[in-house]
Amino acid sequence: MSNRLQHEISPYLLQHADNPVEWHAWGPEALALARELDKPIFLSIGYAACHWCHVMAHESFEDPATAALMNEHFVNIKVDREERPDVDSLYMDAVVAMTGQGGWPLSIFLSTEGEPLYGGTYFPPDRRHGMPAFKEVLLAIAGSWRADRERLLAGGKQLAAQLAQVPSLIGGQPGIRPELLDRAAEGLFRDFDWRNGGWGRSPKFPQPMAIEFLLRRQARGGDKLALDMALGSLRAMAAGGMHDQLGGGFARYSVDERWLVPHFEKMLYDNAQLARVYLLAWKLSGDRELLAAADSTLDFMLRELRDPLGGFYSSLDADSEGEEGKYYVWTSSEIEAALGDAESAASGDRHSAGAADPQLAALFAAAYGVEAGGNFEGSSVLSRAATDEALAGQFELPIEQVAERLSHARRRLLEMRQARVRPGLDDKVLCAWNGLALMALSEAAAATARSDRLEAAQRLAGFLLKHLVVDGRLQRSWRRGQARYTAYLEDHAGLGLGLLALYQVDFDLRWYAAALAQADEILAAFPDPQGGFFDTRHDHERLIARPKSIQDSPTPSGNTSAASLLLQLAALTGERRYAEPAEAAASAMQDLAARHPTAFSGWLCAIDFALGPQLQLALAGDPSEPEFQALAQVPRSRYLPNLVTAGGEPGTRGQPGLMADRSRIDGQPAAYLCQGFICRLPVTTPEALADQLDAMVSQPSALQSPPA
Repeated sequence: MSNRLQHEISPYLLQHADNPVEWHAWGPEALALARELDKPIFLSIGYAACHWCHVMAHESFEDPATAALMNEHFVNIKVDREERPDVDSLYMDAVVAMTGQGGWPLSIFLSTEGEPLYGGTYFPPDRRHGMPAFKEVLLAIAGSWRADRERLLAGGKQLAAQLAQVPSLIGGQPGIRPELLDRAAEGLFRDFDWRNGGWGRSPKFPQPMAIEFLLRRQARGGDKLALDMALGSLRAMAAGGMHDQLGGGFARYSVDERWLVPHFEKMLYDNAQLARVYLLAWKLSGDRELLAAADSTLDFMLRELRDPLGGFYSSLDADSEGEEGKYYVWTSSEIEAALGDAESAASGDRHSAGAADPQLAALFAAAYGVEAGGNFEGSSVLSRAATDEALAGQFELPIEQVAERLSHARRRLLEMRQARVRPGLDDKVLCAWNGLALMALSEAAAATARSDRLEAAQRLAGFLLKHLVVDGRLQRSWRRGQARYTAYLEDHAGLGLGLLALYQVDFDLRWYAAALAQADEILAAFPDPQGGFFDTRHDHERLIARPKSIQDSPTPSGNTSAASLLLQLAALTGERRYAEPAEAAASAMQDLAARHPTAFSGWLCAIDFALGPQLQLALAGDPSEPEFQALAQVPRSRYLPNLVTAGGEPGTRGQPGLMADRSRIDGQPAAYLCQGFICRLPVTTPEALADQLDAMVSQPSALQSPPA
């Protein structure tokens, strides 16, 4: 018999709709029921791709005896953390305060007023590894509620008061201090894993924002050490098993420090951020292997995560057929069966068309580390174990044939893999995460001049503005025609950044106007008198505290994205109302970000932009003209992280302030390169614009200190 979750649209909540637990969705009805019945609340928070959420569901929530205890003593509430980041962040902070650690599934007991009483993450069905059995926890909390409620509530009220204390983003030394960015880079250097790339031990997470900050260091002052850390991390991840060597895209993290064995779930936010940072690294380094990683990641997103209407789904599960990673791993016998008698269609192959290639399975196994014993529970996670050059020597082949044969083998294995039972798909569309995807697609369209990337970005932007706006108000989540939950700070800011990135590619004023609208909504509905912004609107549902997130992990915090959006708009418009709150927040965050660079690396990128100088490019002309496009393409082939661009026919209503008083020159499209709205003489040829850019970025003062 289904419970109340059957009426929800979240795939995660629907996974629990047939549990014997009498689940409720979070909302006033469930909270009122707890007060009416005088029962404490058991709140379980997770998400559809969470492996350990599935484990706890199977062990406890599907167990009739456990469900009976839960139903007798508690009002049970399920929350999809991706739909309700406000509830998740609030109670995650509570569990971290109680236990020193957090994670999902998040399991927390609340008073009838929502105050946290006791919590943890995964609880096993029986005692193990020092953890109590879940049924023991249920009985203990129920007993305390009956016999020792006053003490239990006192602790909950005290913790709720702590949660209400939000971080201040005012005060500190005014202005950005460049030496703090130096200190942050030194911290990244000290903690860097020079053997394997990245930061930390196992489990090891990708750090796209930290890598972007290091790329900015190289662009600002020629910091080779920063570049080595960035490129070393990207190359190591691309070669590892965390990177899907057949289908593209990246898993959420590696369970080891070598990037070899992933936790197999694939999240949109990871792949959007990684695709973008690989693209930026290619622009800076010229390494086409990095571009290949960016392209294959975007191709994965478009192939496996895109809704027919143009939006992007949230995630792919780690599990298929009840086993983690089963969809992705291979045994040596499977490789031999698939490739040992495979027909070789690679051009230039020394074998005739249609003939068998007996060498292919051995070549592939050597290239991707496939061995008889495997590297993951008897099977192999594919990772790049040998270079084309080494394989050419080992197998006595021309290097071109190595690449051709491996490409042929990957295509064949991908086709075979697609016939397997696929991992579960969370097909809800989240606004903030789609903003990250929009940024990646837009910047890829600009850098590579690929019309398909631009078309995908335009479809995505149109989808978000059409389907996630209800009665004039942006929504957080959409699935199968239904949009729900008023947008949070990160949704407005993420969408605004994506729209602004797209505007700077096609110069369609629809996107610019919509980006301005997101910024104006942030300033009107989210500000905190203590600086920065709350995660929720001023008229949002009342919780025990109003959350305010500032930490960047694994996505930019709402405050980080809001500051970045406002800073870019200030550079395009010249309006101080955008610049002032962002600069104040960046100034307040700089000390903390310098001390903990991997936790606040998105802030470091925003601070770098705030430090300036911001370069501004105004392009006067019709964006459809070849001459206009030739000018626009000049900066797109370079890594210029602090450049903003506006463009269009002079005098068009609604353009950014940067376009004021711009005009064509002798009827030709013209480029105005500026800093602080002080511009060089306009030019009409790509060569002249390139010369101006070269002169501008070669001036140390122009890159290492803010404008006067």
